[in-house]
Amino acid sequence: MKKNEPDYQRLRTALYCGQPDRVPLLELHIDPSIQEKFLGRPVRTVAGTVDFYIQAGYDAIRVYPLIDMNPGKFQPKDGKRHTEATDEDRERNWFSEGKGIITNMEEFEKYRWPKPDDVDYRPIEEYAAAIPDSMKLIGQYGDIFTWVWEIMGFETFSYALYENPELIRLMFDRVGGIVYNLFENMVNMDKMGALWYSDDLAFQNGLFTKPEVFRRHLFPWMKRIGDLCRQYNIPFIYHSDGNLWEVMDDIIACGVNALQPIEPQAMDIVAVKEKVKGKMCIAGNMDLEYLLTRAPAGEVAEKTRELLQKVAPGGGYCMGSANTVPNYVKIENYRAMVETTLKFGWYPITL
Repeated sequence: MKKNEPDYQRLRTALYCGQPDRVPLLELHIDPSIQEKFLGRPVRTVAGTVDFYIQAGYDAIRVYPLIDMNPGKFQPKDGKRHTEATDEDRERNWFSEGKGIITNMEEFEKYRWPKPDDVDYRPIEEYAAAIPDSMKLIGQYGDIFTWVWEIMGFETFSYALYENPELIRLMFDRVGGIVYNLFENMVNMDKMGALWYSDDLAFQNGLFTKPEVFRRHLFPWMKRIGDLCRQYNIPFIYHSDGNLWEVMDDIIACGVNALQPIEPQAMDIVAVKEKVKGKMCIAGNMDLEYLLTRAPAGEVAEKTRELLQKVAPGGGYCMGSANTVPNYVKIENYRAMVETTLKFGWYPITL
């Protein structure tokens, strides 16, 4: 095998806190426009996407099922509407302020929730058929906490924590059950090498709400996903932005094998590595506010070498961005991160 050909065992070793032959690359999402600029041609097919991940040096491709969490197209009572293109073929619409779609028990009972038969897993099957045997898929979904507060509206959610805890319990039970079922189905699919749960819990300076809320309502679901991964002997990756120090031990207790992206404005990655060493792999940390988006490419290469020198030794680290790779990342900066890792990320690190 050539040095920079895909090798899922490399990534698996790192996710389990081991030291592989080279520091793996790992991203939750890479915008198609970045893929096209990297390859110098359009990427319009599954085969084209697979080719990008191979050429860029990745060992696995993140995939996800298609599901509409609001199939009845219910509308909120107030609050500003936001539409965000969150991926190459899915959008999320939500109302982050005021009263959302579900504000009381009656509305909860009337809400039309997606059913298992509504979920489309065909994109995952297409990627499984397209990747080489040396690669694997990473089945991803998430946002149990995020879906709950978005559907309720953050104001309603916050009041209900104290005034209507039963509604909060029912919301987490319903959304958690739907999301967990996605992972139950993905884990059995061909070429599935890991599961990835994503759900932002924090700002740069702290959690969105009290840690007890997550301990009561979210972490039990995350632990079930972790147990599922252990049952199938595959790694469990978790994504959350922000400062997670208050719940770091809880995340480890859920069976999470790897934490991404270690936002540099929120947590010092060297301190995180020291805290979780041998318990959890860490991934990411390449700054998006300046380095990947506005800096000269040479600064990105320098920071990449610094991460390799300070964080990679001993294993248990994957190189990547401090969130995802959106369309406003400078292609020369993304290329600098990737190529520097492929050149200098071989163990033992000798920088």
